[in-house]
Amino acid sequence: MYEYESRIGFSHCDATNKLELTGLIDMMQDCSTFHSEDLGVGFDELEKRDFRWVINYWEIDIDRLPRMCERVTVGTFPHEVKGFFAYRNFCVKKDGEFLVKANTMWTFLNMKTGLPAKIPEDIRTAYTMEEKLDMEYGPRKVDIPEACEHYEREPIRVLPHHLDGNKHVNNGQYVKLGLAAIEDETDISKCKRFRIDYRKQAKLGDTIIPVIYKGEKITIALNNEDGEAYSVMEITL
Repeated sequence: MYEYESRIGFSHCDATNKLELTGLIDMMQDCSTFHSEDLGVGFDELEKRDFRWVINYWEIDIDRLPRMCERVTVGTFPHEVKGFFAYRNFCVKKDGEFLVKANTMWTFLNMKTGLPAKIPEDIRTAYTMEEKLDMEYGPRKVDIPEACEHYEREPIRVLPHHLDGNKHVNNGQYVKLGLAAIEDETDISKCKRFRIDYRKQAKLGDTIIPVIYKGEKITIALNNEDGEAYSVMEITL
């Protein structure tokens, strides 16, 4: 497992001084970036060869969120490769105890064609596969509940600060936009399980319309103006 040590900063905490869910995802995403860079198959190397990893799915099980100034260990490793798909676990630990476990699915893309590509042998073998973590593994797709109370929030215009190096909305920004749509009515710090399914890429100038579904779980679809989802997330409190 690749690991790095971190301390929870005030800027990543909510009003209860716990790590925000978006800050948690940022920390884990950083961990995978550090891992690839340290192996010599990071962003610059892939860019030279017109390749890119794109995330499709997160599922996160939360025992507890660390508090401000706590020192934690963030870890990650890949556990499976299938064609142009790769699966990677993440965790956050305190004194060896798991606070958070997560699973992700990624697609390897050829940026010239915009299509999935076979992972080159030197990139695939740079990583060491490990046994996947003992956690809940749900289906890849986050379904929108049928016959469920739902309502729209105000549309959001995609601005430059929403974008990442791929020139589309950063995966963490989808989470921030979705959670912002329910934060006035939901205590997000009580989240025990979080899933997000990325479906389409939103770009500069696009309009995102949050649609909230309230059932046994909270489902948030971030849609385009035609009602197609850019992403769908599910929160279990």
